[in-house]
Amino acid sequence: MSASTVLYMDHAATSPLRPQAREAMLATFELGANASSVHSLGRKAKMIVEEARAQVLDLVGGHGAKLVFTSGGTEANNLALHQARVRDNITHLIISYGEHDSIYTAANYVGKPVLKWPLLPSGLADLEALKALLAQVEGKAFVALMLVNNETGIIQPVAESAEIVHAAGGWLHVDAVQAAGKINIDFEALGVDSLTLTAHKIGGPVGVGALVYNSDHTIIPMITGGGQEQGLRAGTENVAGLAAFGAAALEAQLCERLPQQTSTEEALKELGARIIGEDVARVSGITCLAVPDWSSQLQLIHMDMAGICVSSGSACSSGKVKQSRVLNAMGLENLSGGVLRISTGWSSQPTDWERFFEVWSGGYEAFRARQSTKLNIKEQA
Repeated sequence: MSASTVLYMDHAATSPLRPQAREAMLATFELGANASSVHSLGRKAKMIVEEARAQVLDLVGGHGAKLVFTSGGTEANNLALHQARVRDNITHLIISYGEHDSIYTAANYVGKPVLKWPLLPSGLADLEALKALLAQVEGKAFVALMLVNNETGIIQPVAESAEIVHAAGGWLHVDAVQAAGKINIDFEALGVDSLTLTAHKIGGPVGVGALVYNSDHTIIPMITGGGQEQGLRAGTENVAGLAAFGAAALEAQLCERLPQQTSTEEALKELGARIIGEDVARVSGITCLAVPDWSSQLQLIHMDMAGICVSSGSACSSGKVKQSRVLNAMGLENLSGGVLRISTGWSSQPTDWERFFEVWSGGYEAFRARQSTKLNIKEQA
């Protein structure tokens, strides 16, 4: 099967590199200079880094905020968690059950008590539960909440959470990796303390990310050594990657929900699939479906053999197919083993949804026919 015949519907894992980002990278590779050098080419490289910083900040309306570039979303999330580790006044971490593993798992290594913040059956974070958890904390809490869940596409109540957290004197960190390019992000309006982005979700390269933070805060570095990134992240700057990140940020337009996605979801429901989060606000381009009988692994094998790339949820689990922690937290344990995530992006076409449904529905009907045949044979025996 050639690459040209493969249908890519896994943008939530990684969105293909935009032409503008590729061009920015190639131009910077030709420059071939270190942004910390004081000669003319070094100064030109430094200008590219600072231009990218402004472009990425503009993507999230962070005109009064600051930004430190990282190697990706995972490092940015860990840098945010590092602020909880080194601050004596932060005594607890409150982590929502919907967080990415770079927060959910990494929080256990901070060295302070971790409280788990439940989700409602709708998939939204439970704000009343947050208030109760904050009331248990002696001292201040570091709280983490995704802006858009990477498995379901559900938009979380971040601004409301920020008010609650700040009333208790805490720090709210937001993983906005899946939100960028899908919804409007206004750092100031959200009122958060820090926010994570990564380039490869918006058509930039893998290996580049950023932590945006409130300019009133002082960030304590996690990687020390040289004075790069205002002394906040040691290591030679990935100038080409940052240039491409900036170019992708410039090109990232808000995705409009295609009617084909809506009609596909309706057709999936007619076949017995459940669309996760359908009753709350979700971003365009992510559909999370679940069925109780056809396992995620079998669905993935069927789709892959037909040349369609989708996933069973988060792609950051070392290629493993496992039950969805997010669906379990929503009380959907009976469905968490049969999840499929379909995600589109800048290079997708409206007809992609039609091809997806044709292949998936054919596979599901064939699977159910086989199960029915097995049941009849068993009953006759």
